[in-house]
Amino acid sequence: MEAPKIAVIGGTGVYDFSGLEDIEEYYPVTPFGRPSDVIRIGTLEGERVAFLARHARGHRLLPGEIPFRANIWALKSLGVERIIAISACGSMKEAYKPGDIVIPDQVFDRTRRREPSFFGEGLVAHISFADPFCPQMSQWVGDAVEAAGGTVHRGGIYLIIEGPRFSSRGESIIFRQWGVDIIGMTIIPEAQLAREAEMCYAVMAHVTDYDCWHETEEAVCVELVFETLARNAELAQRAVRELVHRLHAERPARTCACGDALRTALVTPLDQVPEATREKLAPILAKYLHAAGKV
Repeated sequence: MEAPKIAVIGGTGVYDFSGLEDIEEYYPVTPFGRPSDVIRIGTLEGERVAFLARHARGHRLLPGEIPFRANIWALKSLGVERIIAISACGSMKEAYKPGDIVIPDQVFDRTRRREPSFFGEGLVAHISFADPFCPQMSQWVGDAVEAAGGTVHRGGIYLIIEGPRFSSRGESIIFRQWGVDIIGMTIIPEAQLAREAEMCYAVMAHVTDYDCWHETEEAVCVELVFETLARNAELAQRAVRELVHRLHAERPARTCACGDALRTALVTPLDQVPEATREKLAPILAKYLHAAGKV
């Protein structure tokens, strides 16, 4: 199987991807369980691309039930280097209208009950997360959305709440006072696990509603979210095809720091890490284990 260098993680309303050809399926048992769903690997615009439905087809997983570590581990084991994460979000700003796309550059984590890291069990690592999303990939995603005809807002703080319920009006008003731009439930710990795995990660966030702070707009509900996503589904697919086409044609090098995120993050000497932990994290630690003569 030819290794896909690009992966698309589909969020709410995006459970499949049209246009993939020569499809292979991959559904591994990882050290963290199985991924959310079968990973479909196909050719798109001449490039091998992996697609994974974050909530599983049929939307069967709550935000807190998503096997984030299994998802990222599985994609890393396939050879994926760049992830396009599609996400539904609420707007906390008047200017960010339903149907618009936000490419956030910051995150505010309010989750409380999720496994946030691959590390532990005898291996300590502290990644830099000052800039949570790959700036290079974020630029390209924004350009692709514009080329596909979407309205793009570049930058902004993405507030991630635990869910599964939506905000109360009181919470929504306070969140607005904090200065966040959009709100959702799923990008954390996905983004930080991608950073630990040294993968470029950018978000294409689809605004579906105004949460429940807006005085004249309807409060967020499942029906409203899915109505907006249905209208935006084709835009998302056009934008991804545009981005994959550009990446295939231009073959740009990874000039960001994502690919070396662990170089200064690993604290425990690898010769002191339990063998079971080294084996468990082999796809993530491969180049460091090789350099240390541990493979």
